[in-house]
Amino acid sequence: MDSRYSAGFSFGLPISSSSFVPVSNPSPPALTLTSSSFTISSQLQNDSTKEKKKEKPVGIPGFQSKLDSQWRDVQWTEEQKKSLMKAVSSYRPSCKDVYQARVLLLGPVRSGKSSFISSVQSVFNGRVTNRAMVGSSFNTSFTKKSFNIRGQKGEENTGLVLCDIMGLGDGETTGLTLHDILSVIKGHVPEGHKFSPDQPVGTETAGYVKTPSLRDRIHCVAFMVDALKISSCHKGFGSTFKELREFISELGVHQVALLTHVDQICPETAKDVSNVYKSLSVRETMNKAGALLGMSTSYIVPVKNYASELDLDLNTDVLLLSAVDHILQYVDMFFQDCAPRHPGSKLTI
Repeated sequence: MDSRYSAGFSFGLPISSSSFVPVSNPSPPALTLTSSSFTISSQLQNDSTKEKKKEKPVGIPGFQSKLDSQWRDVQWTEEQKKSLMKAVSSYRPSCKDVYQARVLLLGPVRSGKSSFISSVQSVFNGRVTNRAMVGSSFNTSFTKKSFNIRGQKGEENTGLVLCDIMGLGDGETTGLTLHDILSVIKGHVPEGHKFSPDQPVGTETAGYVKTPSLRDRIHCVAFMVDALKISSCHKGFGSTFKELREFISELGVHQVALLTHVDQICPETAKDVSNVYKSLSVRETMNKAGALLGMSTSYIVPVKNYASELDLDLNTDVLLLSAVDHILQYVDMFFQDCAPRHPGSKLTI
């Protein structure tokens, strides 16, 4: 195991070498989002309480919150929705040995991972549907589960699989270890595996995939970032996010980010999702997300998941499908990068 992630890694402030005490057979530390001087869990809890009290976003009188034109060109039409649905439905990986692209959604609990999966599937179902929240505190939420995005009625499954796993720790709950995250990406972790910080994934894990094929691997990672929580994140959080991204990049896996809950930070977007790319607050929050993750905003797209709605909304559908299309562009880049080096499907990792 690489010593860089076998010890001294927590999802908060980096652990200094002076504070590290060697122990025998150390298990990989969890990504806990805490530090000795600052605890994110309390802030997240306070933020959650505030969210419940605020039913609608509140604008600032006299402050320009909306631009006259979009800063990203999106067509909010039924034709555009149909075009995007066709693009997603017909997508197939360029590698002949891989039938479906596997995308890992990675983020803290309640960042919108499961809701995104349900929302995307809702678009293809033609009605709002919700599946059990894998990252919810109301169930075990420690398993790896993959969801095939089904096409419209009568159509085959799409070539996209969204993978939901245990959320990154938020201070209240123990999160995934860096070792386990990388094991999932490499394709070693079997479907339905129950994660435990005390039992890192290894060759003794039931169902462990010793020699994963290209189809077992994760082909793109999508970080889920809650727009409401950006301001409460501290420097240690961002430093560890960047460190995590470096490890993932070393595996040749491209990363994007989805900025969730954008309707809750902008009154204009809450009224009409098509205002999202005219919103100054959304653009500013996206810049903050880019700084937090250490990535250009060109990798980041906003999304609005279905929550309390009973009916689909055209503009929300277009935004969701645009996010999926964005992800698939980077999935294709992965296969393009792998093609010359791995003509077969078997990989030794």
